[in-house]
Amino acid sequence: MYLRKLDDLIFHGVDRISSGELGKQMGLTPSQIRQDFSCFGEFGQQGYGYRVSELREQVARILGMHKGFSVVIVGVGNLGHALLENFQFEEQGFKLVAAFDSSPNIYGKVISGIPVYNSADLTAWLKEKPTDIVVLTVPRAIARSMAETIADCGVRGIWNFTNMELELDRPDVRVENIHFSDSLLTLGYFLSEQENSEKMK
Repeated sequence: MYLRKLDDLIFHGVDRISSGELGKQMGLTPSQIRQDFSCFGEFGQQGYGYRVSELREQVARILGMHKGFSVVIVGVGNLGHALLENFQFEEQGFKLVAAFDSSPNIYGKVISGIPVYNSADLTAWLKEKPTDIVVLTVPRAIARSMAETIADCGVRGIWNFTNMELELDRPDVRVENIHFSDSLLTLGYFLSEQENSEKMK
């Protein structure tokens, strides 16, 4: 949230901002903002506020954007293909290096400059080329076994889009489960509540 807001401020030419104004724009209290940033150091000056570009750089470093983590996509169906073509990994500080799929109609191709390899070669490839993060977009039926295989190859992070909650008993591997339905259902809930409220008037 902070990164998106700071990028927006930079886009609009804002040079510096107070915790009060930043909080107002983000729906947070100034004390909450100061408390959040204090977990990582002192970024602002009392009476001066924050220099937006410097704060953005600090937040980016906290998020590991300067490390250039390597990324591989496993599963190049509709979603995997869309991520290859549309998600700007480089802009987020990540380096997308390869993709894998089991379909002979897909592997062997180059999509948006990224080579797509046969999933049968994934284990050997990961052991030869250590990778930080795997984006998992395979069918649910093979999600867990694929995640275990990936973890066994030394991958430390899995961005899971399989619509299945994955929990690996591996303290060295972090899984980030993404459920598109959560946001849609949240929106549906608020619309439903709004309709119920209007009916009661």
